[in-house]
Amino acid sequence: MRFGISVNMDIPDAPRLAKKTIDCLKGHEVLLETEVAARLKMPGMPIDDMDVDFIITVGGDGTMLRALHHNTAPIFGVNAGDLGFLTTVSEEELEEGIENILNGDYSLDSRSKLKTTIKGKRLKDAMNEATVHTANIAKIRHFQVHVDGELAVNVRADGIIVATPTGSTCYAMSVGAPLIDPRVDALVIAPMAPFKFAARPVVVPSDSRIELRLVRPKECLVVIDGQEEELMNGNETVEFTVSETKARFVTFGKGFYTRTREKLMGSLC
Repeated sequence: MRFGISVNMDIPDAPRLAKKTIDCLKGHEVLLETEVAARLKMPGMPIDDMDVDFIITVGGDGTMLRALHHNTAPIFGVNAGDLGFLTTVSEEELEEGIENILNGDYSLDSRSKLKTTIKGKRLKDAMNEATVHTANIAKIRHFQVHVDGELAVNVRADGIIVATPTGSTCYAMSVGAPLIDPRVDALVIAPMAPFKFAARPVVVPSDSRIELRLVRPKECLVVIDGQEEELMNGNETVEFTVSETKARFVTFGKGFYTRTREKLMGSLC
């Protein structure tokens, strides 16, 4: 098997965990991302160029999201941070997890991604969410969001989040959107700090065409998974649809509700 490894070297424990991961993969071909390789004094290459069976990320959810933006191989996440909702294993579970992969004792969880287009330019597909928010602090904008040509959201707010079911447990959840089981084919549209309390998140079918416009053109930022951003003048239409490609996560049987309970709600729930 061929494995690519991407590591968030800014996390204190990550370099040590990366070396431990490499040790667990002795006898198999391992490709390290360029920056990681330089820090570990080993050969490396850009993650975009890795033709591998699996990408192993060592870090948190952001490390996994970044890898998903640059490679289509299945992702196996090792948590070196705090929450790590998307990650597959902790350090204590690392050796067993890799052994399971090598023995073929795993499943692949396929997840929808979000396609974002501005004036014909396609941005990186989002695993969690695309966010359109003000380019200036403490300024609100008047957003109109159409779903399949029908006005669905008309609100003055700090921004609008369009999230996948996977993203419903992330940024969208923090602004009051519901948790969505990843098996549900849906997207959620969630206003950020709306001027009117009556403006609530809206869940729409995943095959919807969502179009966002500003009533008065003013600068905004489009942010994809907190990783990539695009400045817009405010007179553009931003279109969101489900991507034709999906992300794949390595899993060992824990379901959505178990992970949600353990990671987000505490052991007493």
